[in-house]
Amino acid sequence: MSDTITGPDGQQRCAWCQAAPEFFEYHDNEWGYPVGDDQRLFEKLCLESFQSGLSWRTILNKRENFRKAFCGFDFNRMAAFSDEDVERLLQDSGIIRHRGKIEAVINNARCAQDLVAAEGSLAAYVWRYEAETPPPPQTASTSPESVAMSKDLKKRGWKFVGPTTVFAFMQAMGLVNDHAETCIGRKKAAQMRRSFVKPV
Repeated sequence: MSDTITGPDGQQRCAWCQAAPEFFEYHDNEWGYPVGDDQRLFEKLCLESFQSGLSWRTILNKRENFRKAFCGFDFNRMAAFSDEDVERLLQDSGIIRHRGKIEAVINNARCAQDLVAAEGSLAAYVWRYEAETPPPPQTASTSPESVAMSKDLKKRGWKFVGPTTVFAFMQAMGLVNDHAETCIGRKKAAQMRRSFVKPV
């Protein structure tokens, strides 16, 4: 089975794009390109937590609803959420109404505040886990770095951040270039990484 498909423009893309029409835009404009913004990084960690046991298509289609419900994933605002907010969110049909996951991302917002206070920024912390020798593309669901980051986040009190969840986050945020070898996104991601200033 090929790891790429031919897109509507005749160019090769990662084969997972064919799973849903909206995946092409997400793949071409977001997935795998380096991100250094704390709010975007936190959003992705939250969305990956919500995805656990579900399809990414479900989450992607609800992403704007999630953003509205969670104050754009501003972790400083989310950290102030109360039990009343949890009950409000459980009534919101536009998101995934899973109490454990809702409570987890609110908990993680508070943990993110602590992490930023200790490490300077979420971006600086996350990018310390960039792989020096990443696995061959399209072959792994975890990595030594995702295992290490998962373990450290859990030690800091984060929830729903297992190694597979963290690796998916790393793939999406450009810490691992996991575009297939012949995918048009692989070269673009490599070029963007070369010009990306790693947060410190």
